[in-house]
Amino acid sequence: MSRRPHAVRRRVLTILVAVVAVLVLIVVGFLAWALTPMMGERDAALKAWRDDAVTIRDAGDAVVMAPAGHASGTGLVFIPGARVDPYAYLYKLSGAVAETGTTVVITKPTLNLAFFDQRPLSTFTSHAPDVDRWFVGGHSLGGVRACQLADSPGVAGLILFGSYCANDISGSALEVLSIGGERDGLSTPQKIQDARHLLPADATLVEIPGMTHAQFGDYGAQPGDNAPTISDEKARDELTAALASVL
Repeated sequence: MSRRPHAVRRRVLTILVAVVAVLVLIVVGFLAWALTPMMGERDAALKAWRDDAVTIRDAGDAVVMAPAGHASGTGLVFIPGARVDPYAYLYKLSGAVAETGTTVVITKPTLNLAFFDQRPLSTFTSHAPDVDRWFVGGHSLGGVRACQLADSPGVAGLILFGSYCANDISGSALEVLSIGGERDGLSTPQKIQDARHLLPADATLVEIPGMTHAQFGDYGAQPGDNAPTISDEKARDELTAALASVL
């Protein structure tokens, strides 16, 4: 009789050890996954660094890209997609910086996932104190997070890059631009349209023919995406034209 409680305790302890071991493996696996971002293509990033029309600096928690000439006073805090290297967006966004004089602050999300980054928008707008008109935006999961930050003080508008809101901002006075790709296999045109009711009635929706989800940046093919039918250069030109309509 005295052995039974001991056996039960040993069994419970064995189960607890097994559960803890499984949890540790899950956490380690998740961290390994999150901390292995989809790296930006070196050639594309170098094009941005070598562009005389823009300046680029690493601010620690963000990458700041500003016009080399006259700045317009408008800024965009851009939140990367899940596990995408912030530098992967330099070239695609540099066209709008050069053409419109906009300052772009690309955030470095906690664990490379926007949902884990709970820092206020002011953390990133502080890197460009001369900007007096701010937009917040992001790609994919970064766009979902941008929607949550759109009610931050001083925000004039929201820009979605292959993304859509999960929260309702339809009653806001924000200027909203939603840019989608016709060939986007993740934030598909249908998904963007299904979430249209969450945006203000006067929001502008632009769909770029032939563009995919991964073409909002330069980080190679992405699982679940479609094959593009336009070049990366054409995608950049179309993206720049869409951004120039609001910035």
